[in-house]
Amino acid sequence: MASPRMSVPRFRAGKGKRRLVCLTAYDVLTARMLDEAGVDLLLVGDSLGNVVLGYDTTLPVTLDDVISHARAVMRACPRALVVADMPFLTYHITPEETLRNAGRLIKEAGVDGVKLEGGESRVPHIRALIEAEIPVMGHLGLTPQSVLEFGGYRIQGRTPGDVDRLVADARALVKAGCFALVLEGMPAAVAARITEAAAVPTVGIGAGVSCDGQILVTPDLLGMTERIPKFVRPYADARAITIDAVRRYADDVREGRFPGPEETYDA
Repeated sequence: MASPRMSVPRFRAGKGKRRLVCLTAYDVLTARMLDEAGVDLLLVGDSLGNVVLGYDTTLPVTLDDVISHARAVMRACPRALVVADMPFLTYHITPEETLRNAGRLIKEAGVDGVKLEGGESRVPHIRALIEAEIPVMGHLGLTPQSVLEFGGYRIQGRTPGDVDRLVADARALVKAGCFALVLEGMPAAVAARITEAAAVPTVGIGAGVSCDGQILVTPDLLGMTERIPKFVRPYADARAITIDAVRRYADDVREGRFPGPEETYDA
């Protein structure tokens, strides 16, 4: 009997009971493979700007971009929970606009929830979504959409004041109704403190082993990207495998070895 589809309450209830496995997905083929492997949560991340669309940052990603890729992921009919990122400037202006944009992700893409970056200043936006019964995942620490403010992708939580602010932000997001928090790019001890203080699961990325779960950008995990972040452990070298396969195919085409009799239809 197939296992039931992951839900927001089931994911939230995983805190303290089991480690939660999360990865990004941007297309139907990848989503099917990750789901078959038993991933708990698929994030249609705005990281698609970097690894799919070729941008230097996530800032140019549009709501329509995320909707298009989220639709593809949902066509895989995954058992995993599917959450979509809200792109830059889709939740920064008014709670009403945030609700309209998140509503498009729910209605047009069919995802189970949305993720947005930032701390206590996002509380009015999160509350508007929760009141509309849209599940929200928070994101603290190294928030990629803040790259201009941070002056680059810089580790957060280096000073006692910054740590206290992150803990306060986490408590505010949980109180506002977030069902989980992504903790990115912070010292392991800071993530451990937030994890202990938060009543919902924390999902780490470059934040140490104490989080309730972990997430990586799937092309990094598979070794597909040219520059793999320090905190990533590549579990394959898909880039080298792909280049080698294409080179062998190209050689066979050029030398007349492909297609062969077995790849040719009879008259």
